[in-house]
Amino acid sequence: MTKLKKYKFSELYEMSSGISSKPEQAGHGAPFVSFSTVFHNYFLPEVLPDKMDTSEKDQEKCSIKKGDLFLTRTSETLDELGMSCVAIKDYPKATFSGFLKRFRPTQNNITYHKFLAFYLRSKLFRKTMSNNAIMTLRASFNEQIFSYLDLLLPEYTEQVKAGDLLYLFNDKIELNNKINAELEAMAKLIYDYWFVQFDFPDANGKPYKSSGGKMVYNEELKREVPDGWEVKLIGNCFDYLEGPGIRKFNYSDDGHNFINIRCIKGGDLDVSNATKIKKELIENLTHFLLEEEDVVVSTSGSLGRSAVVRKEHLPLLLNTSVIRFRPIKSNYHSFMVIYLKSQYFLGKLTQLATGSIQKNFGPTHLNEIKDCIPPDATFTEFQKVASPILSKQLINKSENQKLAELRDWLLPMLMNGQVTVGEVESELGMVADEGEAYGK
Repeated sequence: MTKLKKYKFSELYEMSSGISSKPEQAGHGAPFVSFSTVFHNYFLPEVLPDKMDTSEKDQEKCSIKKGDLFLTRTSETLDELGMSCVAIKDYPKATFSGFLKRFRPTQNNITYHKFLAFYLRSKLFRKTMSNNAIMTLRASFNEQIFSYLDLLLPEYTEQVKAGDLLYLFNDKIELNNKINAELEAMAKLIYDYWFVQFDFPDANGKPYKSSGGKMVYNEELKREVPDGWEVKLIGNCFDYLEGPGIRKFNYSDDGHNFINIRCIKGGDLDVSNATKIKKELIENLTHFLLEEEDVVVSTSGSLGRSAVVRKEHLPLLLNTSVIRFRPIKSNYHSFMVIYLKSQYFLGKLTQLATGSIQKNFGPTHLNEIKDCIPPDATFTEFQKVASPILSKQLINKSENQKLAELRDWLLPMLMNGQVTVGEVESELGMVADEGEAYGK
């Protein structure tokens, strides 16, 4: 792709606003595209997760058809403005939020919607968006910005080749996400059987409580617990540490990554845009360096978001807005990962957190949390069952990170002709088998 042509975005698409809805309309009615759905997806999901009670007039005016592009219209920060999502099919009766803008193509042979899905999320377009955005109290996308935006595009046939190739990468990422969601549900179900319902396997392999295992009343927890289990502070199972406060004058563009709460999202870590600290300061902060399989938890904003640190995230330094958890014994690890997502733990954080405007918690709050802890042998058996599930999740997340990095790297390479679609398919061993294959 060496022949790139500049177009005015406004000459290729017609911009429309979404509906202004009331709270009582939400949760029932016809399919609805929300700000969150667009923000978190390159393509609209097969089934839209939200519903809105809308009229036929709304559905006609704010319809969603194959090839429509959606951009977030307003946001607190420039980073979240103009995030795009593309419809790859028609959505009958569906409408979209007033916090979005819909862009419907006015041509059918200049832009290819699957290619635009990746182009609009590329660093090239994101930079153009930021440079033209208007900041008042909130970042805002308007007609003026739309009229300024340019698209630098290859020929249509080349867009189709590149868009279909990159879409395969996205398909594999989505498949891994679906598998991980099922694994997450499986791990939680096992955890609930063992540590909430107390139906862990007894000496004969039968569910403990359901098979008549001895239960004793615990005065502190005000409930019955298995005989031999003890109420302990969670500090007896996990070591936890809050990061140091790092001031802005210690930041450096070419320094050492340190984590912040925005790095924890969707149950995973994204350190691609992590803030960096001057390398010379690391020597005095080695105590705060994270290790593989540590769990990090956000301490403010969306309380309790957690993620497991993978090898590819390292080296990474802890920051004050995040607490690092590490098991006291290796056989506690799987329990720890799931426990930190449990309703009991998150409920305790909400209960203990302080702050009038924004709730926060810290190690002093964690020092107050107690729970019913089993004998070591139970932890060991649970580790055997849960560890393979959690490991598979991490493998899928690592693969997704590599696929996303490769996808984002390939887009400009394909556009400027440094590689061709055929070369990429050959190198990766990709074959067109019913439109879906990767490395098989």
